[in-house]
Amino acid sequence: MHDLFPGRRFAAILFDMDGTLTDSIAAANRVWRRWSLSHGLDPEKVLPIIHGVRAGDTIRRLNVPGMDVEKETEVVKQAEIDDVEGVVAIEGAPAFVKALPPDRWAVVTSAPRELALRRFAAAGLSVPRVLVTAEDVTRGKPAPDGFLLAARLLDVTADKCLVFEDTAAGVAAAEAAGAAVVVVNATHATPLATPHPVINDYRYLSLSMSEAGVSVRIQL
Repeated sequence: MHDLFPGRRFAAILFDMDGTLTDSIAAANRVWRRWSLSHGLDPEKVLPIIHGVRAGDTIRRLNVPGMDVEKETEVVKQAEIDDVEGVVAIEGAPAFVKALPPDRWAVVTSAPRELALRRFAAAGLSVPRVLVTAEDVTRGKPAPDGFLLAARLLDVTADKCLVFEDTAAGVAAAEAAGAAVVVVNATHATPLATPHPVINDYRYLSLSMSEAGVSVRIQL
């Protein structure tokens, strides 16, 4: 076993949800494909920009003339809540988070709270004591606000946290918060180019905890 970050112990671990703890990419793609087609949009141009950011931010970015962003955000939200077929936990994730004390971890997701709870249930994952969702911040990823808020709610500072993320927007948010980063490539056909440590799942990770903090070890 080797430390992912030799000599470092972290006050807390912060996780993204989709693509990091849960594999929900098929469900999300189904919903956004249907939504795109219903508005005459090319799904192949929409799907690459949906992951890691809030639905409303994606719709706003598309800049469709005359589109009611708030209304369409609710449409997408409800469609995603209704479709959790195939949503599962990333391998090893349930045991990994279960091994963490409740005051040592949090989830920071671009999903709205109702959807996050639905996907946690579908994947059989425990809901963390601290869950920061789309509604909890004014600025979504790649802004650092969600990670900064989660750290504050855990009574730590973000620069003493380790973040698990899977998207460019999420990694940028974690970096801007000053956190260390691990990239999860479980759901991506094309691995994210990154200088950070990369894992495919959590099966080969273990935790070591002390009063000094948490360290993460990997079996090579």
